[in-house]
Amino acid sequence: MNTETIYTLKDLKTVEFSGTPLAVVGHPIKHSLSPAMHNAALDRLREQDSRFLDWAYYRFDIAPEQLAEALALFHKRSFLGLNLTIPHKVQAMELIQGVSVDARRMGAVNTLVWDELGYDGFNTDGYGLLRGLDLDLGLSLKDASIMLLGSGGAARAAAVQCILAGCARLYIGNRTPTHLQDLIAVLGAMPGGERVQPFILPELPQGLPEQGLLINATSLGLQSDDPAPIDLAQLPTAWKVYDMIYNPPVTALLEQARTVDRANANGLSMLVHQGARSLEIWSHHTVDAQMMMAAARHALELPPRDD
Repeated sequence: MNTETIYTLKDLKTVEFSGTPLAVVGHPIKHSLSPAMHNAALDRLREQDSRFLDWAYYRFDIAPEQLAEALALFHKRSFLGLNLTIPHKVQAMELIQGVSVDARRMGAVNTLVWDELGYDGFNTDGYGLLRGLDLDLGLSLKDASIMLLGSGGAARAAAVQCILAGCARLYIGNRTPTHLQDLIAVLGAMPGGERVQPFILPELPQGLPEQGLLINATSLGLQSDDPAPIDLAQLPTAWKVYDMIYNPPVTALLEQARTVDRANANGLSMLVHQGARSLEIWSHHTVDAQMMMAAARHALELPPRDD
């Protein structure tokens, strides 16, 4: 089977996917880096263990109204694992048999694991965030002051992870108060939820500590002409900047950070490590995340990392 092909619901009904198939499911899916990353890691696993010889990772373009039918067919066709991306992470919660505690808190699943009775759902985005911050900025969420921009699915996963990791303070900003209130209600029910302080953009909270981390979880930056979500001049100079967007690799926010020599990073490491964690869940084997990073950078036509 061709792992470069974009498959559809029709293909799922008519094509035989032999061996141990895995897949990423989204709409649209054309630009997903997951097949390149996962198939590179599977190549390395095959060198180490013969049980991975027939494993392959595919991509499927499945519209939201097709998801329920598709998940039933994936299960019938014995797809061992699925990665879910936009717009399926939330909808799938009600279509699978089990959801991990962290994924339930995050309100989304991005990793499904085959079971006889259906799929079990997990969320590896929080793990990816932890690894990305550690590798790219040398930063831990524990005892850190975090300013999170956004209140959608990516922001919710990040916010839950910040609370679980024991951040000192979590400032969450959004332009729409009602969306922000929904997220605050979820976080307030968690142990440590009292450390959350909401604010309405574009105004920032007063009395910020001298050191902290800004995380952009909004979509501002996906388009080349998007403005930065905030003016970094409003933040103390020692604050670091992390933009979950990885394509384009340098957003207006990151460009602003680089202009004034703030420590900064984009979300590519987060993407790679959430993917590596998914593959570890499916394979019960250590996965070469550096191999996945190299494949992702190649797909984005970026030079290899120095490390």
